[in-house]
Amino acid sequence: MSLPAVLRPNVTQAQSSHPTHPPPPASSASEETGSKIEDAEPGVDVNMLRELAKRALIDVLNSVNGAKTLVLDPSLAGPLGLVTEVSLYKQHGVDKMVWLEQGPLNAQTTNVVYLCRPQIKCMRILAEQIKLASTSSSPRTYNLVLVPRRTTLCDRVLEEEGVFGEVTISSYKLEFIPLEDDLLSLEWDSTFKEIFLDGDETSVYYAAQALLTIQQAYGLFPRITGKGDAAKKLANLMIHLRAHPTNASQANNPNLSTPSELLDSLVIIDRSTDMITPLLTQLTYEGLVDELMGINNSYVEVEANLLNPPSQTAAAPSASSSLPTAAATSTRKKKHRLTSATDQFYGQIRDSNFAVVGVKLNREAKRLDSEFKARQPSRHQAQTVGQLRSFVGKLGGLQSEQTNLGLHTELSERISMFTRTDQFNKTLEIQQNLLASYDTNAQVWAIEELVAQQAPVQQVLRLLCLASITCGGIKLKQLESIKREILQTYGYDLLPLLLSLASLSLLLPNPLTKSHSSIPNPNSTSLKPPPIPQPFPPIRKALRILSDTPESMPTDISYVYSGYAPLSVRMVQAVAMKGSVLANLSTGGTASGKVEKVAAHPISGWKGFEDAMKLIPGALVDEVQRGDSAEKDGSSTAMPLGLSPGVAANPNQRATTTTCVFFLGGCTYTEIAAIRWMSKSNTGRKFLICTTGVLNGSSLLESLSGSGSGFKFPGRPLALS
Repeated sequence: MSLPAVLRPNVTQAQSSHPTHPPPPASSASEETGSKIEDAEPGVDVNMLRELAKRALIDVLNSVNGAKTLVLDPSLAGPLGLVTEVSLYKQHGVDKMVWLEQGPLNAQTTNVVYLCRPQIKCMRILAEQIKLASTSSSPRTYNLVLVPRRTTLCDRVLEEEGVFGEVTISSYKLEFIPLEDDLLSLEWDSTFKEIFLDGDETSVYYAAQALLTIQQAYGLFPRITGKGDAAKKLANLMIHLRAHPTNASQANNPNLSTPSELLDSLVIIDRSTDMITPLLTQLTYEGLVDELMGINNSYVEVEANLLNPPSQTAAAPSASSSLPTAAATSTRKKKHRLTSATDQFYGQIRDSNFAVVGVKLNREAKRLDSEFKARQPSRHQAQTVGQLRSFVGKLGGLQSEQTNLGLHTELSERISMFTRTDQFNKTLEIQQNLLASYDTNAQVWAIEELVAQQAPVQQVLRLLCLASITCGGIKLKQLESIKREILQTYGYDLLPLLLSLASLSLLLPNPLTKSHSSIPNPNSTSLKPPPIPQPFPPIRKALRILSDTPESMPTDISYVYSGYAPLSVRMVQAVAMKGSVLANLSTGGTASGKVEKVAAHPISGWKGFEDAMKLIPGALVDEVQRGDSAEKDGSSTAMPLGLSPGVAANPNQRATTTTCVFFLGGCTYTEIAAIRWMSKSNTGRKFLICTTGVLNGSSLLESLSGSGSGFKFPGRPLALS
């Protein structure tokens, strides 16, 4: 299998002098989705969820009268920043905001409000601060707001610390946060570790509550499908919570007794069913920015001068003068939110394979240059104040676009510097060979060579786990030798992480030793993956995981990894785009070079893919929700399951419905890009992506290392440039 064409974008062309003539309209062949598909079909409006979260926060702040000091859990700063602005806190009585951290609390107000996650460490810090303040002469009123809900464990810790009676406890139901119009995230860290390693299934309950909120807003999911033991547990819990409402608003909500006409189904993907995808190096623009610089809560840290370039004059600037360079003198970092809401060009390139980003940067630079030239005559023709105001407004918009283009040009240049390194290309070569099961012994030795070269430890561990999964384990002597070299090279602080990887069946010997070969108990309720190697070659063949497609005009989701189709998204296709998978199977995964939008079909569960799903460990989920009246009568619906009544009544006038895809345990930006490609590749169905959080292989491994291990991954490569 050929190596992916991860090329350096030709950003120098974007910085060249003015084009002699305006560029011609872009052809369909130059678009990353295959054609410039007009995405006019509306999806579900998710802004309602942001407003609900904002309103609930206002109610929490208003519940405490007078001026107040807000003590904020640092892990909530990012999620809350996506819901509201700092000014809102001041408008509702917050006099001062401080972080929740060890030591005495410096508060000048009588009212103190703690806003934090329901974690033991937070409760102990709170208790310590209350005890330290008890000697003070000025009395205080303490309010504890737990996000997303109050727990018995927190109550018990406060009782043991002797401060339970001094605190008024409530909860703030912060659930899905819209990151984009088609992306909702719970923004929870370490969910995968909590569920599958620690055995703490609290996140499953929180996820069920959050999905119940979506049903309260938009109606019941007509069908719930999913793959994995955790997905099965989540689906059962959702049905139980609906049947046994916990409050009056749920009991009296008509949407919880009526199938939705907007949502046609829910597909739950248990992260443990596909561990290959997050271990691979992401090859989309947004994915590489996350891999190399880190995107946290939709924000990336960049030099401040990239966001505030020198002021431009009204004269038509050249493309070269408007773009910041790496030789900037300022080193001060500033957080910048990456969103298509304020940066339309980012929306055009974020899901593109990085190989085609340079072409899009060049085209955008030429377009902006032509726009500036075209607007220069109107500058001299403006006579009245209104005309001048109109001109300045239009010019300001272009300057904002120019700043955005400069930012993405700089980020692309830094990424391309890394993708040209021997280490990066060697990593991709090993990944591609492992996915194709080509000379697997040689790939394991190549990983050992990377250890000798002291390659980044996260890169080594990701490759080692990938080898274990795709090869059904690593020969015992080889595995023990590499483990020993890793500990000697990177430090023995890594030992707990290696044990955790083995416990999760991500790093197994072949054949299994006695310590790993215990027979799983079929009656066990644990969600920890059993120590059984995953049969990857049969899965690869059954679902055509490897599929060649051009990056500039993709015909398959495999473009996001230059030849590998994410297994998790293939499973979504097996439910919602069966024809695309079957067509790919019949053509052997060879791209035809032609992109056509296909009509959405009724959701019929896993029909046609039952045998393929049996190869993937974990339970299969397929539940139908018909509403209270139909379930009480025992009647069945006559319409195709998953479609709204209007659609079923007149198939020729198909309404657009939305399929909700929920990743339990987190998802990557490449999986998000692949599902967006699916949305643009069919008519009659949109996709709403929901997740517990966005991750990559390095952040996943870092979460598994645990806060108590003392080990922290070194900075990402480009963060040091």
